[in-house]
Parts: sequence; C-alpha cells; structure tokens
Amino acid sequence: MDVCLAPCQHTAMRSAQRDGPSRSVLERAVRILSAYGPADRTLTLAEMTRRTGIPKATVHRLTRELLELGLLEGQHGVYRLGLRTFELGMLVPRQRDLRETALPFMQDLFEATHETVHLAVLDGTEVLYIDKISGHRRVAAGSRVGGRLPAHCTAVGKAILAMSPPSAVDAVLAAGLPPRTAFSITAGSVLRKQLARAARDGVAFEREESGLGVTCAAAPVEGFGRQVVAALSVAGPVSRMQPERYAPAVRLAGLALSRRLGAARNAARS
Repeated sequence: MDVCLAPCQHTAMRSAQRDGPSRSVLERAVRILSAYGPADRTLTLAEMTRRTGIPKATVHRLTRELLELGLLEGQHGVYRLGLRTFELGMLVPRQRDLRETALPFMQDLFEATHETVHLAVLDGTEVLYIDKISGHRRVAAGSRVGGRLPAHCTAVGKAILAMSPPSAVDAVLAAGLPPRTAFSITAGSVLRKQLARAARDGVAFEREESGLGVTCAAAPVEGFGRQVVAALSVAGPVSRMQPERYAPAVRLAGLALSRRLGAARNAARS
C-alpha cells in the first residue's frame, strides 16, 4: 500500500515551502532528508537540489556530512536514507509507546478479520500511519508505515476528527478538501455530517476515497482524560469487504486500547 508519487512529493517539499529561504545549516540538512518520498529508494544530487531549492554546492557539502553521520548512505552522487534515520525514528516516544501498547489489540483485530489493520495519528490536516499489519490478503491502497494521507479522505482521519476539538476540523476545512479519487469528499457540509455520525456511532468509514478499490472502517482511540490520540482501522478491497460488517470489531478494539492507555497513564501518575 504505497502512497502515490504526487502526495509524496508534496509531503517532501512541505518544509522547503513553509519558510522560504533556508535559515540555518540544520534546517537545510532537514530539507535534504525530507526530500525523500516513499517512492524514492535513492536520489541524486540534482534531484535533491531541485526538490529543496538549496544551491547545488551546499547540497553537495551537506550530503558529505550526512554521509559521515550515517543519516545518508551511497556513493557516486546517488544516495539513500541511512540506517541512522530509521534508528532515530524508532526512538520517538509517542510512536514507540503507542505502537507497543497497541500491537496486541491490532493482532487481535487482524485475527478476527484477516484484513489489513492500521494504527494512525493526526498530524495537522493529515494522518500519519505509525503501524500496520497485513497478511497474505493485503490490500493495495495508499497507506504505509511512516506515510501520510489527507485526514478527510481516510476512515482513520475521520474517526479522529470526529472526537477532536472543533478547531481541528476547522483547520482541515480551511486547508481545503482536495480529492484523491472521484469518491473523495470535497464539500465541508458532507464531511461534517459524516463526522457527526462517526461521533455518534463510534466508527467512521471510507469508501474508495483515498484509493480506488479500497474500503475501510475505523474507530478512535482515546488516552488519558478521554482525549483522542489515534485511530485503529480495518481496510480491504471493495470486492470482498463490507466495512459495516467489521464496525463492531473495530469499535471494540478501539475501546479496549483506550482503556489500556488510560489505565497505563493512571498507573504512571500514581
């Protein structure tokens, strides 16, 4: 389930477009690392220069330093992300703690459905997938661990937004609702109606909105103080999966994980 190239390039270029000209060596280095998208195994110096807008001489110098630090690997002007980037990513507390706690519930949900199971969090107007379980019947959709999709196009995004403060929904609407498929929601009134239904029922649905041929059911996950922190989902092809059929299992998994997260936080505070 790999994210298509256009959204990947958009994500990779966000930091470059956000602040205009580079303001520090560190910011430039981050822009070089962020130039990689999910579809990129390697990049050349010319590609890095084009994507980041940083002068080629500066890209060449910083690339040498990133190689020495293990953040990049490669030679002869062709580079890939280094193992050190993976190492650092796995140390992110929010991701690590949530993934470790959620894994047993994801495994139970996979055993109950035998469909692809996701764990995702909201980051701005997008969802970030932080874990995924898929078996032999994996579905070819647009998610991957570490990948992003617009929140309004996904069941996990709608499940989280349904339980989020109004400001989170307002931010998504203000950013616009660009379609990924002909079935994507592009009207704010339709999105609000679906979010209200998801808040009432405890489950949200996606029907070919982020990728053709894929349907999904998702439930919110709450942490301490009943604040929504993530969402669990089950995804499968429209040819064999009726998302409403999996709604009870997804909702139960979300509630069980929410209880575990709340209990863990209470134990930590006592």
